[in-house]
Amino acid sequence: MEFLLLGSVALYFLSALGSLSFGRRSPGGWIVPLSSVLSSLMAVLPLVSVLACGSILDFRVPWGFPVGSFHVRMDMLSGWFVLILSLVSPAVALYGRGYLSNRGETVRGSWTGFFLQMLSGGIFMVLISYDGILFLLSWEIMSMAAFFLVMFDHPREENRRAGWIYLVATHLGTAFLFFMFFLLGAKAGSFDLDSLLGLGGMANLVFPLAIVGFGAKAGFLGLHLWLPEAHPAAPSHGSALMSGVMVKTGIYGVLRVLAMAQEWPQWWGWLLLILGVASGLGGVVHSVVQRDLKRLLAFCTVENMGIILIGLGIGVLGTGYDRSVGVIAMGGALLHCLNHSLFKAGLFMAAGSVIKTAGTGDMDWLGGLCRTMPRTGTAFLVLCLSVCGLPPFNGFVGEFLIYTASYLTVVPGAMSSVGLRIGGFVAISSLALVGGLAAMAFLKAYGMVFLGFSRSDGAAKADPGSDMVVPMSSLTILCLVLGLAGSASILMAGSVATAVHPLDLSLGSLTPLAEVSKAYLNVSFISFVLFGAGFWLWRLRARLQRDRTVSLGPVWGCGYGNPSARMQYTGSSFSQPVFAAFRSFLRSEVAGSLPEGYFPGPSIFHADTSGVFHRYFYGPLFGTVMKVVGEARKLHHGGTHLYVFYVFAALVAVLLWSLR
Repeated sequence: MEFLLLGSVALYFLSALGSLSFGRRSPGGWIVPLSSVLSSLMAVLPLVSVLACGSILDFRVPWGFPVGSFHVRMDMLSGWFVLILSLVSPAVALYGRGYLSNRGETVRGSWTGFFLQMLSGGIFMVLISYDGILFLLSWEIMSMAAFFLVMFDHPREENRRAGWIYLVATHLGTAFLFFMFFLLGAKAGSFDLDSLLGLGGMANLVFPLAIVGFGAKAGFLGLHLWLPEAHPAAPSHGSALMSGVMVKTGIYGVLRVLAMAQEWPQWWGWLLLILGVASGLGGVVHSVVQRDLKRLLAFCTVENMGIILIGLGIGVLGTGYDRSVGVIAMGGALLHCLNHSLFKAGLFMAAGSVIKTAGTGDMDWLGGLCRTMPRTGTAFLVLCLSVCGLPPFNGFVGEFLIYTASYLTVVPGAMSSVGLRIGGFVAISSLALVGGLAAMAFLKAYGMVFLGFSRSDGAAKADPGSDMVVPMSSLTILCLVLGLAGSASILMAGSVATAVHPLDLSLGSLTPLAEVSKAYLNVSFISFVLFGAGFWLWRLRARLQRDRTVSLGPVWGCGYGNPSARMQYTGSSFSQPVFAAFRSFLRSEVAGSLPEGYFPGPSIFHADTSGVFHRYFYGPLFGTVMKVVGEARKLHHGGTHLYVFYVFAALVAVLLWSLR
């Protein structure tokens, strides 16, 4: 099994080199998708062994570095995230082949395949690394591969800016992780995670470091700055892998730290819950007011990280009072990780198809694509229903568990802590508000992009090829399957949740989870009956109309005889009520002139919603840093004699300091 596990990882890195060797237009163009499929197939037996049988795969060899060792391990927690990678990676690689076709850039396509496989391999290594040094090396491989994907279209200035923002954000996070691992390693005398188990008195110092270090990768609110910049810049299959899988390594890191701790202080739960509520609400409000389709999806990732954090927060808080609540909430968070990976990767693929076909991702210039891109429109609709958390789609299953766990904390008499009831009430209220605003955001996205009239010539072209539609559709079908088979996935996620914390299963922690699973089975059955009835009515209608003459008329245009695309709602006008309600939070810069008088002239409206953190924290911070750096640059004259003087002055300073 260990041989298959390591072979699966090695295949990613070897295929990256193969992508460079053969080029995109040669038969080597199939190397990336074929190797991704083969790597996922090789991981099947190890995953079954770990997730179904509960075994642990462990492999360790010494290496030439003075510290650390090549120690990899796949347990239930890492296996769950490897499962996510194995489901998404082949679809992304196959989609990328179609996405990059007809661009006439063989060299850049080859490099994209190289960095895509390096990213997949780096993520795989992060998930199975069981040594702190190996973990950090893998983390850097993953981070740098993503950086080069963001810089894919580097001739554009905004893409270079996005790449540097990502680079700064990821290395700030990595600095915290370095400090965390070296702190633990100095205490334990080894970087092996086995020796780090049981954080003891250092737990309260390590946990905030982990939140910042891993949170920068996951995109928690306040640390999310790179997400809305990087995703529009990266190629869509790169965005799909980054948003679908890479950001989950941040969640995996937080869970790994939780698994290393012997006990969970209550304030950890409160911190996770507060971060979750802030990320959920902040992310969804920003996504509603976006005009760019990929920026909307990027902020939606922040929102979903918030939902996962709410589950983790309730899980940590609930475990202190009732272990079953902790298992249900943790299971919900883990399940939402899987579900979010599938529908978010699919949504980025659909967005990429739209942008490639129509030539823009600005929703105010799209529309009517449902007629020219019916397959993409259908997949996008299903994925929108999934991301909104509506039954029977998979996005509902994880949220159903988190809702259930939160409800159990507020039922009178169920828990003894008033604070915990308040936490559960806050979680339920936040989830409901986030769900409602998410529905609005994706109603806007689908309506503005696929319904109505085309607003530009580019929005009336043919559907993309099967290379792009098939992988997107496969993830869409998985969303449906996991939604209808949510009862089984609940039990599987619950088993993984028990591995995060050493719960005693003999106490019956999984019994309430089985009851929740049965309850969801009823939801699936009712949904299946309703959808079946709808399909039967649709077929009945078609049958009744078969022998009749059906005439098609123009769409009603509110009394106007010849409605045009300019009369439609735009994305900006659709989201204007939300923009007005949250304007004090968004702190947007509004410019333009509104219509006035009985015969108004041309009107312009522009709103910049770059975000509160960007404007009031990161902008001034980086501005100050640039000022300091600018002053320091005055020392750079280019004269050799001055540099020799600097060295001499430094030596004198060191000498004086040593003689003090």
